[in-house]
Amino acid sequence: MIANSITLALGLACLLSTSATLAAASPRSGGSLTYGVETEPAPLNPQLNGQSKAEVTLRNVWESLLARRTDGSFVPWLATGYEVSPDGKVYRFTLRRDVTFSNGEKLDANAVAENFRHVQDPKYCAGTSICALSARIASVETPDNDTVVITLKQGYAPFLSFAAKLQILAPASWHSPQLKAGGKEIAGTGPFIIESYEKGQQLTLVRNPHYHWAPATAHHQGPAYLERVTFLPESSVRTGALLSGQLDVIEGISGNDASEFKDSADFTYQHALNTGTPYSLFLNVDYGPTRDVKVRQALLQGLDIDPLLKSVYRGERTRAWGITSPVDPLYNNDLEGQYGNNPTAANKLLDEAGWQARDGEGFRSKDGQRLSIEVIQAQATVRDQRDVLLQAIQAQARQRLGVEIKLRYVDSGTYADVRNSGHFGSIANSNTETDGIDIENHYRPVKAGGAINYSRVNSPEINGWLDQAAATLDINQRRKYYSQLQHYALTQQALAIPLYEPEDQIAAARYVHGVGFRSYKQMPENAYDIWLSDH
Repeated sequence: MIANSITLALGLACLLSTSATLAAASPRSGGSLTYGVETEPAPLNPQLNGQSKAEVTLRNVWESLLARRTDGSFVPWLATGYEVSPDGKVYRFTLRRDVTFSNGEKLDANAVAENFRHVQDPKYCAGTSICALSARIASVETPDNDTVVITLKQGYAPFLSFAAKLQILAPASWHSPQLKAGGKEIAGTGPFIIESYEKGQQLTLVRNPHYHWAPATAHHQGPAYLERVTFLPESSVRTGALLSGQLDVIEGISGNDASEFKDSADFTYQHALNTGTPYSLFLNVDYGPTRDVKVRQALLQGLDIDPLLKSVYRGERTRAWGITSPVDPLYNNDLEGQYGNNPTAANKLLDEAGWQARDGEGFRSKDGQRLSIEVIQAQATVRDQRDVLLQAIQAQARQRLGVEIKLRYVDSGTYADVRNSGHFGSIANSNTETDGIDIENHYRPVKAGGAINYSRVNSPEINGWLDQAAATLDINQRRKYYSQLQHYALTQQALAIPLYEPEDQIAAARYVHGVGFRSYKQMPENAYDIWLSDH
């Protein structure tokens, strides 16, 4: 084994973004916080929830084996250390001995092992990315009460990221009727415990008085400062509610609203780019007009995304160019500014593809059929003015290219059905997974683990680069393979049109301190370090 063991003596690590602590006074315990969030967990089971935006809520209750510093390195959390074999096949985790779940059950090797066994069961996790990743597991063993050993079928470099972040459920959870939906019976080890949940209304958490195992990335040890936190899924009125004092903190702030807080003496404002895959239009290679690479290339080259972002977000979002985020260690900036805003070339490509005629409304047509592409957007991820951005793209595609973009917003059930059928032109999506898992999810074949492969690509070239990247622990080699994949997937095959880099924003009243972003992934951190001064 190559020892990457880490100990709790590492001390406190510095978070990427500064907290909103503005007073010289020391943190103090007590008080209740009302937090307006953009996304409600659906479901309230952290393992089955596919919405990264919901983690600001979920991470208060459920925790993972390891946390991460700003540079991506791992620090202890529920595990005191880990080892990875040189071939990347065997992962050994040693556990803390002093952790209990909120229902009183003890965290031990068997409890952790059961989590990894259940996420291999399609009856439990079918359709999620954790099912695809855990299918690589050959065995889960517990040589003693404090050790879990996971052996893979073959070496897979991104597995440590997955294993380290899997949120651990209490043993009793597996026998609860609430398992898949989530609820009070699905206990975690976190600094807060679910008091009540009203779907679509609010989630109220109370402090876990026994909590004393925060990771080294936290700013204090012991129980949380706050006595109670209430999360409200206020999708459209968060800004007004914070300004009027009905809320204490909000996350997910539109470009139009950022100015309300950035220069205000009454509030603090922070923002940070996320890791993972940019918000992109993934173009289906198996269905409709986008089967033709020239049509895909025309869309990639003909659209001019920059002015749309500036108009919709008032300059508050960052243009995307690649297959992963600029804050990801695997990012390659070669494609920045290398495509797009070339309607002449795009229209030539569409002519060559045979879409030369125009119908009565000015759209391109061929053999009496309009050049129409249906873009699917899940209602659950219609946030951050994405619907406005898609409408702007729709208008530009018509004006510049004569292409009809149809926008279709669907519920979660319909979304799953459409995804599985493959009968769509494009799906708009982003993802915050790291260490190449986001790339694997989007570009592995659908039947080989590509849980969100919306372009439905199955390319020998791409598969080869993914295999090579997954087989080495050398980050420079992995970056090289992903760079080759990026050039092929975007500039040659136009499998996706990157739009913007997802980011998170937090605004808080001046009396709220300790608000900040999780290190590395740069998403809003849980409420553990938050405290209140007089107000």
